[in-house]
Parts: sequence; structure tokens; C-alpha cells
Amino acid sequence: MKMTPNRGYVCRAVYDWILDNNATPYLYVNALAKDVEVPQEYVSKGQIVLNIAPSAVQNLVLHNDGISFNARFGGIPRTIWVPIWAVLGLVAQESNEGMFFDPQEIEPYSLSEGTILAVDSDDPDPDSPPPSSTTKGRPSLKVVK
Repeated sequence: MKMTPNRGYVCRAVYDWILDNNATPYLYVNALAKDVEVPQEYVSKGQIVLNIAPSAVQNLVLHNDGISFNARFGGIPRTIWVPIWAVLGLVAQESNEGMFFDPQEIEPYSLSEGTILAVDSDDPDPDSPPPSSTTKGRPSLKVVK
């Protein structure tokens, strides 16, 4: 039996947990993935970090297939759509506790060509080979402001 993807369910649970702990939920997004609708002028190194606290957004809906909301960026209202497979993580801004997802779990048909999944180095070398799938340890992302 093939189960439906769990990323949407996990995002809703982590979001609620962060709010229950009076923290600010930050959504890490692969901004270059296909169908992502975010303000590209705020994208850095292929990622964008979005504050999705109730005080920062309107009409937030965490679907099984994506996350949508309205927010202002530089005073300009925007509608945001993040397909669930483009979510890299959801963490509390105050403590960095939450959940990061393995970018390798993303369905291959969901990615646009040349998509950057994650940046986990201070000085990435574009000529270096991709990390081995046997590499152990937790992936790391930086808050981009």
C-alpha cells in the first residue's frame, strides 16, 4: 500500500506546536522549485525564510499539497503559495527548534531543472561533488534576512 506524503501533516503539527510554545514559526522554502510563488527579490541562495506567525500573515492555510497565505513585503501585499514539496523546514525563530525535511524525499517530478534544494555551507564550492548519500549528520540552514 502506498501512503500519501506526510509532509503537510507534519507541517501542521509543527506549526501548532511552535504557536503553543509562544514562539514564531519560520518557514524555510526552496524558492527556486517549480510552482513556488514568493517575492523573488527576497530570495537568497535559492531560499527564502518566511515568518508565518498569525500576526504576520492573513488567510494562512496549511494544505496537504501546499501552504498559502497573504502577507506584505515592503508594504506591498502578496499572495504566497509554497507547494509542500518545496518546504525545507519549519522552526521556531527564537530557538531554531522544529523540523527540517530531507531534500532527497522530494519527488523528482516536482522539481524544476537547476533547483537548489539547500545550502549547508558557509562557502559552497560549485565545483565540488554533491554530498554522498552516506553522509551522516543533520543538515543545516541559515536564516536569511
